Amino acid sequence: MYSKHFEHVDKLIKALENDGAFLVVEDRNKKVNIMTIGWATVGMVWGKPIMTVFVRPVRYTHELIENADTFSVCVPSAGKLKEQLVFCGTSSGRSVDKVKNSGLTMVKGQSKETLIIEECKLFYECHILEKNAIDPNTLDAGVIKSYYPNRDFHTVYYGEIKHSHIRE
Repeated sequence: MYSKHFEHVDKLIKALENDGAFLVVEDRNKKVNIMTIGWATVGMVWGKPIMTVFVRPVRYTHELIENADTFSVCVPSAGKLKEQLVFCGTSSGRSVDKVKNSGLTMVKGQSKETLIIEECKLFYECHILEKNAIDPNTLDAGVIKSYYPNRDFHTVYYGEIKHSHIRE
């Protein structure tokens, strides 16, 4: 039943390993931000298809996703939108309107509550079911040393994948 959501996970993983993918958040006040991500997971939790995304509390996206019900992950075609991925990964939405300045086009997804990026190829539209802050007391010391030397631990958001689709 949910296998359709996992058909193209290989493309998502390749993107995350290379240039990244876009996390799009629109909060309940209609503020929108785009953030480049390199970490995400997809699988079954609670009998539902789930995507988890990781957002550090210092990010503007964190402020928005805390006041949101949904998010989308938009994956460009391999090797495409590199400049936009760099821009959305190095600029802060607090000081720059990334939607306006990235040249990316926001459109409604299959779920009318979710925005997606028109120029991308693969889309995951997710409804947030749970979030939790990474607990440094239970996290492997090697992971802390490698990824959290400043102790700026992520919040993990669990989104039920409501729609996934690819443009051929």
